[in-house]
This record gives sequence, structure tokens and C-alpha cells, in this order.
Amino acid sequence: MEKHYQKMIQDTQDRVVKSLQIQILDKESPRYGGFADPTGIVQAKFAIYRTASMTAAYCNEDTCFYHDQRVLDSILKGLDYVIRVQHENGLFDYITCNFYSAPDTAFCVKKLLPVYEYLKGRSGGRENPLTAEENSILEKVEHIVRQGAYGLLQGGFHTPNHRWAIASVLMTCSRLFESQEMEAAAYGYLKEGIDCNEDGEFSEKSAGNYNRINNDAMIMLTEATGDPSYEQYALRNLRMMLTYWEPDGSVFTANSTRFDKDLLIYPKDYYMEYLKMGMKYDIPEFLQMCNTIFRIVDSRHITSPDFLIWFMLNPEYRKLEYEGDYRRPDFDSFYQESGIARGQRGRLTYTVMKGKSNFLYIHNGTMKLEMKVAGSFCEHRAFKGQRMERISCGEYHLSQTMRGWYYLPFENKPHTSDWWKMDNASRDMKWGPDMQIDVWVKEAENGIDVRVKTSGVEGAPWRIEIAFMGVNFLTNDYVDLPLDGGETVVVKQGYTEVGNGKDALIVGPCFGEHHFTEGKEDSEAKTPGAATLYLAAYTPFDRTIEIRDKVSCYG
Repeated sequence: MEKHYQKMIQDTQDRVVKSLQIQILDKESPRYGGFADPTGIVQAKFAIYRTASMTAAYCNEDTCFYHDQRVLDSILKGLDYVIRVQHENGLFDYITCNFYSAPDTAFCVKKLLPVYEYLKGRSGGRENPLTAEENSILEKVEHIVRQGAYGLLQGGFHTPNHRWAIASVLMTCSRLFESQEMEAAAYGYLKEGIDCNEDGEFSEKSAGNYNRINNDAMIMLTEATGDPSYEQYALRNLRMMLTYWEPDGSVFTANSTRFDKDLLIYPKDYYMEYLKMGMKYDIPEFLQMCNTIFRIVDSRHITSPDFLIWFMLNPEYRKLEYEGDYRRPDFDSFYQESGIARGQRGRLTYTVMKGKSNFLYIHNGTMKLEMKVAGSFCEHRAFKGQRMERISCGEYHLSQTMRGWYYLPFENKPHTSDWWKMDNASRDMKWGPDMQIDVWVKEAENGIDVRVKTSGVEGAPWRIEIAFMGVNFLTNDYVDLPLDGGETVVVKQGYTEVGNGKDALIVGPCFGEHHFTEGKEDSEAKTPGAATLYLAAYTPFDRTIEIRDKVSCYG
């Protein structure tokens, strides 16, 4: 992967330049030696990430900063800052939310582990032995790593992935420092069992971030224990992730339960996992994904993953040459336990999700569509499929029964007249009517058909909301409208084209029986920055909306 290596050299050099610019050099400051992140925050984790990259550049003779004195001084100042803010018990603060934090300490130590192993591996060797300056880096790194590992023995976590971050670092350090106590502590977490289902999905469903954090942990556990069962979870997830790329190279994140939900994230940090597992298990599509990731890096003009130190630690990565990108074939994958279906036909991808108001996503290159069925019925403001089934290949059925209800008076006089102190949960209830919504999503030639059927309630003004992102015009036989994001449009009839001059989707037949798109009842927030097309009808109704990719239709 020589081309990847050379790109990492260039981007690591750029990181060094940036680090030199943002380091705190005021000797009177308690943050002296630290680095200010884009928000101005200075803390240990950011300093560790900066010094790790700088150390790779300083120790690599292919960079322009090889054995550069200014870079060395910056690294040592940065590591001294980290040592000063590391608590006596070895733990670090993540000062924007977590203090004396074992999981954040695990992430800090994890970033330094390949640096430590690289320097330690050279420290006793006859070929390319450490210089005195490099040894001074090693001493500080070893102090941070060792103290952090012992700090992890105190434990404590917030989220599912934290367990595996802590366990994998403890297990790795138990081998490095010959500590049975660390090994026992790691197994204390592992006895809970790994939260990865048969689909390859971890609990947090975080394709943009925590899936790869968990994969890293599973691979580290196998490397430390020799037990291949751990990395099987990573293999399973990496195969699932092959279906999670969108046509623009981004990761589908709308089903995440964490901060990455709906964020635009590219898959560069999955690179090392695909490389390691692709090489170890001879999986062509994994190695092809490594090339695809760098093609995305180049096309999107983003920095390559910060993995230069791994190439230095494992020279075989650089020697491997594998040609060809991963060209994903058309597919239809139903991850039933995860409640999500992903499919691709030609240049269009689609996603159907259970339990989400935005139940359908379509991506065709430079624009994206989200669909929901919305209105007000008792406490409900939008359809969220309670049940999801696969009818056939490329066809799914979602359904929800919304229960109507009203409180009834207490049979006996309550003890208080204060509503908020009453035991309202114990009241008898009057049930009904119920509103039934069924949605069928089906692949069609050049697109998707969506059938929406409502029943059980008459005369309720409901709507189908179709939010478009990355568009600048909407047109049909009745309206020609420039868009700049945030618009809401009701189209009463015909087919409507929405596009951006490069890509376009055709939607219809449209209908608009009412204009009750945002009333006094609570409504779900519109998708920020999106132009929203409303198709409005009174219940009950049974409508089918055709969505077609214009390029596929006409050339």
C-alpha cells in the first residue's frame, strides 16, 4: 500500500505544522505544552493525539520532520503537559464532561500504544536503535501508558463501547507489563458478553463512530489473547459496513443512537481494520475497501487516516500491493434484529427503518431524500413502524397501530386536587378509536414505490413529508420554484422533479387535499436545511408514491 503510505506521510507532515501552530507556549500558563483544539479547549486527549502524530513524523526518515529539533521540543513539551494533568491514580479528565474517567483514559492510552510498541521494539534492537532523543520520548510515553493502565483498574463506564475500550487496553497492557491483575480486570468486563448481533451490529448502531471503536477493541483483544473469537465480531461488522456506504462515499448514520446520528462522516477510520483483517483472512473486498477509502479521501479532499505509526510498526503493510477498488454489486440486505434494510440498485441506495419517523432514505449521488408520514393522533405526531417484515426481495412492510385513549374520572374521590400529585396512571381508561397505518416500500425500475394506507379514523388531516437535501429547484406542470433550503411546498397534482442541476428525483403522483402541514398541535421538527414537499390527504387514504431517479430513467 505504498500510495497510501505516501499520502499518510504528506498528511502527517501537515498535522505537525498545525500542531506547532496551536501549541500553548506561555510558560506561565497551566496549559503550557498543551494544544488548543478548534474550540479553544486544551486537554490531555487532544495533546496525546497531537504528540502521537508528531512522534511518527519525527521518527520516520521519509518525512521532512525526521529528527527535527523543533518537533522534538514540541513533543516533549506536549508529553510533559500530559503527565502534569494525569491524576496520581493514572486517570485523565475529559474536561468537557467526564472526570477521573476510565473510558477516556482507555482512549488516550490506546492512541499511544502503537507509539510505545514501536519505540520499545527499537529500544533493544541492534538495527536502527533508538537515539537518545527518541529514548526520551519513549520514557515519557511509557510513564503515561503504564500509569494509565493501572488507573483503568479502578473502572467505571457510561456506554456499551466503553467496556470494550477499557478491556482491550487492559488486556494489551497486561501483556506489555506482565500484570495478572490487569488481565483479570479485563475479563471482568468480557464476562458480560459482546453486544454484537448476528447482523454484525453493536448496541449503539453507530456506523459513523462507535462500530469502528468496537472493532478496534475486538481486534486488540484477539492480538493480546490469541483468541480469534473476538475479532470475529469485527469481521461480522466490517462485512455489514460494506452495505453502509452511500453513493457520495459517506457513511449512513441516520439509525445511530449516538452523537454521529445524521452527521456527514466518511469511512476513513475503518481503513486499518479493513487492512488488518483483509490481510489476515485474505478477504479481497476488505483490501479493495482500503483502496476505495483512499479514493474517497482524494475525491472529497479530506485528510487521510492518522495511521502512519501503524505502517512503521508493521512494514508488511507498506509492501502489500492490492489493485482495484471495491465495486459493490446491487444488493438487498435485511438486518431484521437491527430493524433496518439497506439496498442498492444501480446508482441509487435506499434504507428502510423500523421505529423511526424518517422511515425511508434514498440517496442518488449528490442529493438525499427522507420520507415520513406525519400528523396528530393523541400523543402520536408521526408514523413509526412497530413491526417490519420482508415481503420479498426488495419489498418491505411497516405497520403501526396507534391506540386512542381517554382518562376516566376516579371512582373514589382522590386524596388531592393537585393534578400533578394524583395517581393518574391508576385511572380507568376509555379506549379507542385506533388508527392503523401501513406502509409498503418496494423496489421498482429506476426507483422506489411507497404505498401508504391509513384506516380507523375518518377526516384527520395527515400528510406525507418528503425532505430533499442537496437540491436547488423544484418543478412540475404547475410550479417552477428555486430552492435554497428550508422551503415547504404543497403540490396538488402531477409529477414533480426535484434536483440540483446534476442529479434529480421525480416524485408523484402528488396530491394536496388540505394545507394543514403545520398546525397548532405539536409537530415533529423538519429536517434542518431541507426543502420539504408535502403530499396532504384526509384519512382514511390509500396512496402510492413513485420515486424515480431521473438519470436512470432518461439516460
